[in-house]
Amino acid sequence: MTRDLWTRRGGNSFDPPLGCDVTVLCRVEITSGEQQNQQNQQKRRASEAASLRSGAPAAVRHAPGGPPARLMARRGVLLQGRVRWLLLGLFLLPALLLLAYLLECAPPAADVGPAPPGAAGEAYGKEYHQALLQEQEERHLSRAASLKRQIGQLKQELQEAGDKLRLLQDNKEAQGPAQPRDQEPGDLLEFLRSQIDKAEVSGGARLPSEYALVPFQSFSASKVYQLETGLTRHPEEKPVRKDRRDELLEAMEAALDILNNPDEEDGARQEDHAYGEAHFTEGLYRTERDKGTLYELFFTKEASGSFRHVTLFRPFGPLMKVRSAAVETGAMVINLIVPLAGRVDTFSQFLHNFREVCVQRDRRVHLTVVYFGPDGLQEVTASLEKMAREESFSNYTLVPVDEEFSRGRGLDIGAHAWKRGDVLMFFCDVDIHFTLDFLNSCRLHAAPGKKVFYPVVFSLYNPAIVYGNMELAPPTELQLVHKKDAGFWRDFGFGMTCQYRSDFLNIGGFDLEVKGWGVEDVHLYRKYLRSELVVTRAPACGLFHLWHEKRCADELTPEQYRMCIQSKAMNEASHSHLGMLEKCSTAEESVRK
Repeated sequence: MTRDLWTRRGGNSFDPPLGCDVTVLCRVEITSGEQQNQQNQQKRRASEAASLRSGAPAAVRHAPGGPPARLMARRGVLLQGRVRWLLLGLFLLPALLLLAYLLECAPPAADVGPAPPGAAGEAYGKEYHQALLQEQEERHLSRAASLKRQIGQLKQELQEAGDKLRLLQDNKEAQGPAQPRDQEPGDLLEFLRSQIDKAEVSGGARLPSEYALVPFQSFSASKVYQLETGLTRHPEEKPVRKDRRDELLEAMEAALDILNNPDEEDGARQEDHAYGEAHFTEGLYRTERDKGTLYELFFTKEASGSFRHVTLFRPFGPLMKVRSAAVETGAMVINLIVPLAGRVDTFSQFLHNFREVCVQRDRRVHLTVVYFGPDGLQEVTASLEKMAREESFSNYTLVPVDEEFSRGRGLDIGAHAWKRGDVLMFFCDVDIHFTLDFLNSCRLHAAPGKKVFYPVVFSLYNPAIVYGNMELAPPTELQLVHKKDAGFWRDFGFGMTCQYRSDFLNIGGFDLEVKGWGVEDVHLYRKYLRSELVVTRAPACGLFHLWHEKRCADELTPEQYRMCIQSKAMNEASHSHLGMLEKCSTAEESVRK
C-alpha cells in the first residue's frame, strides 16, 4: 500500500520521505485519506450493528477531531464554493444580456460622429470641441462674405440710381417747364418724384371742400395722437401694431441719419454734437391712398430756439429724402388774437394761462383782445393792466368795439390792428388752454406764402359728469388728459388756426356778413383749401378746449343753430357716461312710480 511508504509522525499528518516529489506526495496523501475514511465508515456501520444486537445505545459520540467532524467541514467548504459560483453566474448573466443588446442596437460605424466629451469619450473631447468651433467659424466667414457681396451690390445699385437721378434732373432742367402731372412716367424714379409732387409736399392742391383734405396724425417719441381712433376710440395711445411702431421708428432713424450726416445740398454744417431721439420734439404723418405717406419731423437742441425740420416721403416704396432745412423760431413773434364779449371770469382764467406760458416762459407773444360792448370792459382793462405791472409786460393791445359780437369781425379787426409788417397770428378763443409746446408747433407748421396750420383741439367734457360732481373735480391743470372719457378730438371745429397775416389778407379774410357764432371759420378754411397753400390739419396735444355751458340763441340762422346744438350735445360727456346717466334717470323714475 502507498500508506506503508510513509512513516507516521504524530497526529494525522505524515511527512514525505526524502527525495519524494511534493505534487505526488499530495496526491498520495489524499488517496490514503479517502481509503481511511472508507475503512472508518465500514467500522462504524459494523459497530452500530453489534450494538443493536447487544442492546447498547444507538448513538455513539465520537471524540472531537475524529473522522466525522472532518467530513462535515469538507462538506461545508464544498457548499460555500457552489454558492459563490451560483452568485457569479447570476451576475454574469445580465451583463452578457446587456452586452448582446448593445452589440445588436449599436448604430453603424459610418453614422458615428466624433465622440462627445464625458466618461465614454474622454479621449475625443478636445477633437469634438475643435470640430464644432471650426464649423461655426466657417459658417460665420461664409455669412460675412455673403453680406459683403450684398453691400457691394447695393452700393453699386445706389450709385447707378444716383447717376440716373442726376441725369433725369439735368434733362428736366434742360427741357424747361415740367410735364403735366397726369402724364404717365416712363421711369421708376421719375414716377416716384411725380408722387412727391402730387402729395402736397412743395405746394398745395386745390380741393373742393373740407371733406377732401386728408388730415395729419401727430406723434411724439412714445405716443400717437390720432383722429381715426378705430375700435379702441383712444384719442391718444401707444402704437399697438408692430408695423405702425416700426414705421415711425424707421422714419425717425432716417431723419436722424440725415441730420447727423448732412449733404452739401442741405446747406447745413456738421454738428458738434449729434442729434438723438431725445432731441425729437414732434412729428406729423399722413397717408394718401394713391400717393404715399408724408412725414414731417422736428428736432431741437436743449434750451434753443433753433429747430431742424426733416421731410420724408414714402411713395409706397422705400423712404426718399425730400429736404432737410433749418427752422429758426427765436425771432418769430405770435400775435394771439382773442375776440371777447362779457365772460369776465373766463377771461381771468385765460389770462392766468397766458401769463404762465407766454409771459413767464416764452416772451415772444403779443396779445390782442378785441372786446365787444361796454359791459365788462372795465374789468378786462383792469386785469390787463395788473398783469402788465406785475410782469413788466407791455406786449398787448386792447381794442374796444361798440358793436354786436361777431367772432369773424373781431378776428378781422385784430388782424388789421397790427401795424408792424407781417406776423404769425394765432386765432384763439377765451375758453382755450394751450401749452408752450403748442406755441412751438404753431411756429413750425405755418410759413408765409406756403402753408397754414389748422390744429385739432381736444375738447374736455363736463367735469360734473366726468368726476360725478363739480365739487369733486380736480384743478384745471389735472383735467388736461387725453382719455376717451375725459374728452374728444374736436375734428369738426376750424376756429383755432395759425397763419401769417399776409396769407390772411391775400386770401380775403373772413366773411364779415356772418353774424354771431360759427360758420365764419369754415368759410375761411375752405378758402385755404381752394388755394395753392398747404393746409396742415393735425391733432395738437397741447391745445385744450375747456368745458363751458353753451347757449344756442334763437336768433341764429338754421345752419348756425344746427352746428351749435351739435357742438353742445357732443360737448357734455362720452357715450358711456351719457348712457349711464340715462339709465340712472330711468331707474329713478321707475322707483318714484
